[in-house]
Amino acid sequence: MTVPLALLGLLEREPSHGYDLKRDYDAFFGRGRPLPFGQVYSTLGRLARDGKVTGQSEPGDGPDRKRYAITPLGRQEVATWLAEPVAAEPYLQTVLFTKVVLALMLGRDAAGYLDAQRATHMRRMRELTEVKRGGSLTDALLADHAMFHLEADLRWIDVTQARLGALAEMVRAS
Repeated sequence: MTVPLALLGLLEREPSHGYDLKRDYDAFFGRGRPLPFGQVYSTLGRLARDGKVTGQSEPGDGPDRKRYAITPLGRQEVATWLAEPVAAEPYLQTVLFTKVVLALMLGRDAAGYLDAQRATHMRRMRELTEVKRGGSLTDALLADHAMFHLEADLRWIDVTQARLGALAEMVRAS
């Protein structure tokens, strides 16, 4: 997800200050990767420059704060983005595959790498299971998404492990 489109979507819901946008972004989308304040304000500045948001200064007890609102151009961009399906992933070139092939090319322990990767994936799946047990519905849905991807990787690791000899022969013949 891109930060600018997420912020536009939050602004379509209601005009907000940068601080409130950061809080809402982190609550819904941050999950371990909070959005830096600097990124919020630089993104809002670019969106304003491009005519997708406006900022209205509001006097207060401290420095003036801006309340940002989405423009019709910003609304159209959000509508277009939400209507477009996300590209089907993963791509055919992955880091896992690259590491296995390079390990075989270099005479290293590809099977050991796959075993270590399996253990890392299993550890992460246990962490995500705990997130699901103690988290909100949002946390559970995000954890499910991550776990399904990890499960697919684990199936790939098993298939690759079973075909490692044939892959090694092909790599050496090249």
